[in-house]
Amino acid sequence: MKADLRTAWKKEVLVGDGAMGTFLYQLGFPVGISYEELNLTSPEVIADVHRRYLQAGARVLESNTYSANAYKLGKFGLESKVDEINRAGVRIARQAAGPENYVVGAMGSIYGAKRINITSQELKRNFDQQITALLAEGVDGMLLETFYELEEMRTALRCIRAYSNLPVICQFAVDQVGMTRDGFSIKEAFAVLLEEGADVLGFNCHSGPQGIMSVVEALNGPLEVPLSVFPNAGLADYVDGQYVYGAGPKYMAECAISFADRGARLIGGCCGTTPEHIAAIAAALQGYVPAALPDTPAEETIRPTVLVNENGAEDQAAGAPPQEPTIVDLVKRRHTVIVELDPPRDLDITKFMEGARALKAAGADALTMADNSLAVTRMSNMALGYLVRSEVGMRPLIHIACRDRNSIGTQSHMMGFDALGIDHVLAVTGDPARFGDLPGSSSVYDMTSFEIIRMIKQLNDGIAFSGKPLKQKAKFVVGAAFNPNVKHLNKAVERLEKKIAAGADYIMTQPVYDVELIAEIKRQTAHLETPIFIGIMPLASGRNAEYLHNEVPGIQLSDAVRARMAGLQGAEGRAMGVAIAKELVDAAMEHFNGMYLMTPFMFYEMTAELTSYIWEKSGRRPSHLFRST
Repeated sequence: MKADLRTAWKKEVLVGDGAMGTFLYQLGFPVGISYEELNLTSPEVIADVHRRYLQAGARVLESNTYSANAYKLGKFGLESKVDEINRAGVRIARQAAGPENYVVGAMGSIYGAKRINITSQELKRNFDQQITALLAEGVDGMLLETFYELEEMRTALRCIRAYSNLPVICQFAVDQVGMTRDGFSIKEAFAVLLEEGADVLGFNCHSGPQGIMSVVEALNGPLEVPLSVFPNAGLADYVDGQYVYGAGPKYMAECAISFADRGARLIGGCCGTTPEHIAAIAAALQGYVPAALPDTPAEETIRPTVLVNENGAEDQAAGAPPQEPTIVDLVKRRHTVIVELDPPRDLDITKFMEGARALKAAGADALTMADNSLAVTRMSNMALGYLVRSEVGMRPLIHIACRDRNSIGTQSHMMGFDALGIDHVLAVTGDPARFGDLPGSSSVYDMTSFEIIRMIKQLNDGIAFSGKPLKQKAKFVVGAAFNPNVKHLNKAVERLEKKIAAGADYIMTQPVYDVELIAEIKRQTAHLETPIFIGIMPLASGRNAEYLHNEVPGIQLSDAVRARMAGLQGAEGRAMGVAIAKELVDAAMEHFNGMYLMTPFMFYEMTAELTSYIWEKSGRRPSHLFRST
């Protein structure tokens, strides 16, 4: 006989299952249907998914009932089948699990990523209906997952406790800030849920392993109860019309050990994870003896500020008065340095402006600013671009993403840039809003990156997006993104050629960490006249290196670089990151005039040092031709 869940996770680390929805998507089921209805229409499919996870090593299965409440099912006309769908979901999982494994009744947030207009009474009624159906089939416990607000989680937990004393797992979906959407710190939220009778507290979805790890470490000490962790397989990328996730099984397994060391007693996977991920996690945890929860202070987890386009590549652009030489003019005759400095996520711009001045003093030719990179809300790059231009006397190079504005807003935005004298832009698609800090926001995507390049260049011809003539012509210099970190570089170059045909004036690459790849990029793009700026982002720590390699689309690190960064933190990690970046700069300067330096986590001293190094290596420090007036 198996032990009850409360006993089991005190003695061992239980392996949970992986994603249901994204795995069904991979199996060919389209987005936009009710995956929970498959409990009735295709029970054999759901049973097969459960069996695959069990064969991979999972001990705890979630019923396929995440969105099986009346409110969510009502969108498909299925609100009358709440009881039927939930009970079928548990039965299917129970039959697959057998007597030796566990089944938990899965319930998701009704509010979800977007706050909806539903009364507290309706919320409770929806929860009660689903809970009674799940309990009727004899689950081993209940799982509340992907909740964004403490108050909704507390309501659901209270509803469960009104019916049952079964174990309850409560999982929030949070970003690295570690706050619930209704303003509670995770530590505060956990304390409330403990008082309400939660047995396990934890996190799932919204973030990859490192995003969740940063919140776990910020708790600073052991919890009173076990921790559960079900991260996504890194950040999603949109490739060839499909969502793909970059974190592989080996990386997820390594992260699982780290979570177990910090008190996780239930570890599985969320979006993007597959039976292969769970098999790796199970193998890594086999024979693992749970240790005491750490009580050492958490180290701040650093996140890169990389803007990824639909290709997995990032880019940027800025504006200078028309009388000044453009970035393209400069790079055709000498080494030219563009430095990225992300706009703040707060209202305080002090450090940003300090960084801009330091980079100007180091000799950077332009400061590039992303457009809400990684779909995380940041201060307007238009406003900061104007301040960089007027107060620092430096050329701003501004990203513009297709994600946030429709065609009307995009033309209006471009007209504003023109009025401010900001004429260098980088056109990118932008990461889907669902993966950012406001996942309920809409992604617009009126245009692709190819189309937005063409439309911006159309403004240079004095023609509005609508085709109507304008009274004067714009003077935009438009950049495009290029991701060379792909299996077939020749295919990426073909895509790049299409962007150049659409009107791209210069190219900026995703970060490159391989000297041989830099040489190969030169070889395969030698026929192009459009200048290329090679992206170099110094690493800040060993963990930062692993996060970039495993979780951020479009970035790959060589084994040698990862080995050199392994275990390094703080000043030691940043020093090694700069040293590696200098080696990459040496290689890049042999083949390209354009250098694109990306500042990690506002450590502008790192990119300032690299900028100075470029001028020392080139044997000259250019006088700045850009004038702010």
